[in-house]
Amino acid sequence: MKSLPFSSPGLLANRYVRTILLSNVLLQLGIWVRNFAILLYVSDVTNRDPYYISLISIVEFAPIFVFSIIGGTFADRWKPKRTMVWCDILSAVSVFVVLLTIMFGSWQAVFLATFVSAVLSQFSQPSGMKLFKRHVEPEKFQSVMAAFQTLMAIFMVLGPVLGTYVYEQWGIKVSIAVMGFMFLASAAVLASLPPDVREKQEHRGGFVRELAAGLRYVTKSRVLISLGGSFAAAGLAVGLLQPLGIYIAVENLGRDEAFLQWLLAVNGAAMLAGGSLAMGMARKIKPALLLILGMAVGAVCTFGIGWSTSIPLTLVLQALNGLFFPCIHIGINTIILQQSEEAFVGRVIGTLNPMFMGMMVIGMSCAGFLKSALPLGIIYSFAGVLFLAGTAVLAPIMRVSGSRVTTSPTAAD
Repeated sequence: MKSLPFSSPGLLANRYVRTILLSNVLLQLGIWVRNFAILLYVSDVTNRDPYYISLISIVEFAPIFVFSIIGGTFADRWKPKRTMVWCDILSAVSVFVVLLTIMFGSWQAVFLATFVSAVLSQFSQPSGMKLFKRHVEPEKFQSVMAAFQTLMAIFMVLGPVLGTYVYEQWGIKVSIAVMGFMFLASAAVLASLPPDVREKQEHRGGFVRELAAGLRYVTKSRVLISLGGSFAAAGLAVGLLQPLGIYIAVENLGRDEAFLQWLLAVNGAAMLAGGSLAMGMARKIKPALLLILGMAVGAVCTFGIGWSTSIPLTLVLQALNGLFFPCIHIGINTIILQQSEEAFVGRVIGTLNPMFMGMMVIGMSCAGFLKSALPLGIIYSFAGVLFLAGTAVLAPIMRVSGSRVTTSPTAAD
């Protein structure tokens, strides 16, 4: 009988995978409760003031630009397990400080909880990738990334419901406390991992020198440069589309704003199914092909959604888009692990992530202006072209997808 992806001798047989996966479950619980509790709380306190509501996104995404490459560089210098544990502990401490501040009447402190955890995640996430690079066999990288993408999809479906329920039942103070306890629980889970391996120090220079070395490492790799170009194109496309979903419901389909929830629900459920399918087929499909497939299907579906006035067709396209969207993230993260030396994993992630997020924010900033000047179908067609452009720059990846730049990872117990 064929074993399931999560069963022994599958992914959960690896101590590092199952521990970091459990840690991420706890973190996702805390983060989704935080996101929706703070959104609803700020909306209630400010009477839906758009300035303060937009500020939530700013404090969540701004640290990626400022701290991503910094956090990636320190992740390459520091011991990964210790870094992850301390990031969770410090996040929990900041959350409880925020809780005390709110209890004494300063509601604006809720922004600090989001900002601090967003900053610390730029140190913690690359450290987790380094542990995978070190302790997971290369042929299982794609299965691991598919497992984490599936986890993300699950919380994209359940997270908003859970966060809203906790806030409506118990309010902002309990919601913030839940977030803090989830960070502490994650730190306790990660602390159960074996001690960090003692690393050689001869390559260590100053921080600025190592940061510059990481940038040179990325620019000298045709594969990583191609990934960066694909990141930028996809980020701009996603940014353009994210604020416009409501217009698909109202203008194209002739329904009210509430119909958007059904479009998102179909997309989220399909993403969950897509992550599960990708996890099951991880060893059969090369990550470069997976990435190109996700980008190409995204281009076709985006074009169709922009012009469709049929509710059934739009729902089918939303489902197809969600089904193949996990292929993009799984393919990208797998290629990064395969094509980066362990000593540079943090800096590679820290360099590439801002390309996607930066272009996404630019796209979100331009979406309103473009919507006022152009038909919805034209904007969606342009976003589809961006996905195709992101597919085109991946040609070098296909030519080298069989080669790997790896140190010899040890199989976890």
